[in-house]
Amino acid sequence: MFSLKEYSHEILSTIIILIALAALRVIVAKLIRRYASTSHLLEHRTNLVVKYIHILMNILVTISLIVIWGVETKDIFITVSSIATVIGVAMFAQWSILSNITSGMILFFSFPFRIGDTIKIHDKDFPIEAEIEDISAFHVNLKTKEGEKIIFPNNLLLQKGISIMPAHYEEKEFFD
Repeated sequence: MFSLKEYSHEILSTIIILIALAALRVIVAKLIRRYASTSHLLEHRTNLVVKYIHILMNILVTISLIVIWGVETKDIFITVSSIATVIGVAMFAQWSILSNITSGMILFFSFPFRIGDTIKIHDKDFPIEAEIEDISAFHVNLKTKEGEKIIFPNNLLLQKGISIMPAHYEEKEFFD
């Protein structure tokens, strides 16, 4: 039977890491939200980025806890390489999902255009001029002047040349 004294160092380290994780999650979320508010980014896009970063932090903490609790290094490498192999084979067939998520993150942080902008996608076979209605993790929702809705993948959006069209304002006479 085990005693708490035998594992006091591991228990204390685990508690410290979990408290640090909780604090870092709050701090990182606040920093991202502050950046998003100064850049006038949409809330649901901000939530996606926060979610992705929290997942990364959880993975790093899990690896740290495995090391703290004394799992043999060779066992960790065997497990990680096995998991990476399975994920690699599964994701090879689904590379576009990862590509779209990565492109969504790039669009979030570089922010070359905003919702409401009219863009022109320079594609030889299928040129598009449309207004951006929404930008999500996987795709951008566009609406043409004719009312056609187009869902365009993020990874293709970064691969094509894009022009941001100037806003067209109708000149109207105003009467008092």
